[in-house]
Amino acid sequence: MKTAAYLASALGGAFLVCASWWQLIPISMTETLGFLSGVVCVYLVVKENIWNWPIGLANNVIYVIVFWRARLFADMSLQIVYFALGILGWYRWLFGGGGRDSLGISRIGRSSFLYASFFAAIATTVLTLYLRTIHDAAPFLDACTSVLSVTAQYLLTKKILENWLFWIVTDALSIGLYLYKDLALTAALYLVFLAMCIAGLAQWYRTFREKSPNHALAEPVVR
Repeated sequence: MKTAAYLASALGGAFLVCASWWQLIPISMTETLGFLSGVVCVYLVVKENIWNWPIGLANNVIYVIVFWRARLFADMSLQIVYFALGILGWYRWLFGGGGRDSLGISRIGRSSFLYASFFAAIATTVLTLYLRTIHDAAPFLDACTSVLSVTAQYLLTKKILENWLFWIVTDALSIGLYLYKDLALTAALYLVFLAMCIAGLAQWYRTFREKSPNHALAEPVVR
């Protein structure tokens, strides 16, 4: 069953690449490659596979181009931040454990969750005002999704379970933003992301319960 699913996914990806290359669909090759690398990256995150990080780095480079063309400057700049966090996350997942071994799933403290939410609200307000001055296509949504994404990505680098909650909100908002900007395939990608994030939250929570019966909260991650 798994082999059949992998084969179907590979054939679907090959079809999208060929359709973009021969202009059978009104979607650029760049956006197609972003779609495919994004799906693979999130799938590997759900599975806690370390290879999500290098694939994610490639995805960041691709989406710098996509968002530049769409004049979504905050999302474009966000890819640079993602790239830096991707390198950090790759290192932490490999050596961030107590004995400098692989990192396990943990939970965010209540105070840290409030700090993260407060940061997101303030940063969104400031970034929205700035994006209006440079004539961004959708200043509030662009700012909100960018800030929430950075918060979620930071929590992901530390393998904090609640990163999925921030991603779920971000993906839901992003779907509307990209439909507005006629990035249909990217909107479809974020719909896939949304479903995968819900699955990721459930799977990571099961893993956490199995490995941490006492459900101890992590130390605050926002200092």
